Amino acid sequence: MSAEIVREYFAALTARDASAPQRFYAADGVGDIHGFTGPMSPPEASAFFAEVFAAFPDFTFTLLDLVAQDDRAVVRWAATGTFAGPSDFQGMAPNGAHVAIEGADVLRVRDGKIARNDAYFNAHDMLRQLGASPAAGSPAEQRMTSVINARNRLAGRIASAPEEIADGVWVMRGG
Repeated sequence: MSAEIVREYFAALTARDASAPQRFYAADGVGDIHGFTGPMSPPEASAFFAEVFAAFPDFTFTLLDLVAQDDRAVVRWAATGTFAGPSDFQGMAPNGAHVAIEGADVLRVRDGKIARNDAYFNAHDMLRQLGASPAAGSPAEQRMTSVINARNRLAGRIASAPEEIADGVWVMRGG
């Protein structure tokens, strides 16, 4: 049962149907793209996909694997698209960048509806592809890492680690 519902849900997303979360999620269902969006209600998830489809006009979603047992299903997927707009994505203006990512969703189905969808993918890799973060190993990434390390060393000199001087009593020295 869960495999059929999940397959239909992903088919709707593949067809660029932004209303899919509102149709396939339970009224109290939750979708969470961990490390990227946080928990979303069905209308919020639909708004997210509407934003994706408006920002990536050639967005494609492909199911790579689907494994289901009882009320649970896991889907491994691939998505591609060109950030050509006309709409922004997560506050970023379109820049023509091509994105190719893979991820996995862990879904729980209750009474024929998706009760929970926990999605996971490498958001940092996607941000690199969009130009929002420097390419791995690039001179820009090396400079950024140097700045972060300098800041961390400075912060370490200014403030020391807290020291417990009595049960439940802590002191910070320096800075």
